[in-house]
Amino acid sequence: MRLITFKVAGGARLGAQIDGTVVDLQAADGGTDGLFADMLSFIRSGAAGRARAEAAIASGKARLPAADAPLLAPLRPSTILCAGSNYHAHNAEKKDSPTSGKEPEFFVKTADCVVGPDEPILFDERLTRKLDCETELAVVMGTPGRHIPVARALDHVFGYTIVNDVTARDRQVRTNEQGFTWYELGRGKAFDTSAPLGPCIVTADEIGDPQKLDLKTRINGDLRQSSNTADMIWSCAELIHFFSINFTLQPGMVIITGTPAGTAWSTDTELGGKWRNLPGLVPATRYCLPGDVVECDLEKIGTLRNPVAGA
Repeated sequence: MRLITFKVAGGARLGAQIDGTVVDLQAADGGTDGLFADMLSFIRSGAAGRARAEAAIASGKARLPAADAPLLAPLRPSTILCAGSNYHAHNAEKKDSPTSGKEPEFFVKTADCVVGPDEPILFDERLTRKLDCETELAVVMGTPGRHIPVARALDHVFGYTIVNDVTARDRQVRTNEQGFTWYELGRGKAFDTSAPLGPCIVTADEIGDPQKLDLKTRINGDLRQSSNTADMIWSCAELIHFFSINFTLQPGMVIITGTPAGTAWSTDTELGGKWRNLPGLVPATRYCLPGDVVECDLEKIGTLRNPVAGA
């Protein structure tokens, strides 16, 4: 099932994408209990909600052309748990920190960071002049759990989407006079428009193995990143286990899983970048600026597209 949130006069509705059309699930179901009020309500409804959604889709009611259902962010998670330095190739292209490749870099984004498809990423030079973008597979939690074993971790997943982990590199990478490097993952990662999310959430049954997905980033049409989730150091299941040590993972929480090689950081020698001349990739000549268009592609999910605009 491919689930979206789309704009209507006076608000937003929950929809399912079917063959170039969108089913308005609330209208097709006809219920008044709020199960289809929004994405989070539906995720929390579990198997009962899924059965009703399938019946609503099968009814053939309340279908509209996809062009008449402009997309919003499918979900505004209160908490986005983020794992940095989680691709072998990305670790090889950047300045090492003491924990790079040894444990997931743990940072958090919030709903305040989220924008939807085609909404602008804001370039605010008072915050950063080195605005970078990263395509990442995002895991949407479906059932709660704490200290979740790796072997059962994927049973807690509702579905998957795309998050662009927009980063202020000159806020993130810090080096002292002795050459010691560390990452300031607060100001470097969490700010307005730093988490474009979408275009849809695809349920876990349609994704299958999340460690077999191709992902790509294009900026102004240039291929900057091209990899596969098989290159992750820690799998989605291992990251769910890792984050569940700190938090009881709740329905609607999102975990983003890191990015592969090809970021603009890789060509920035001032911040320790190490461009590796990977086949097919176009090296960045600069960081993102107003007027750029960023496209994040993920197999089985689609393309998350966002322009960059001045703040």
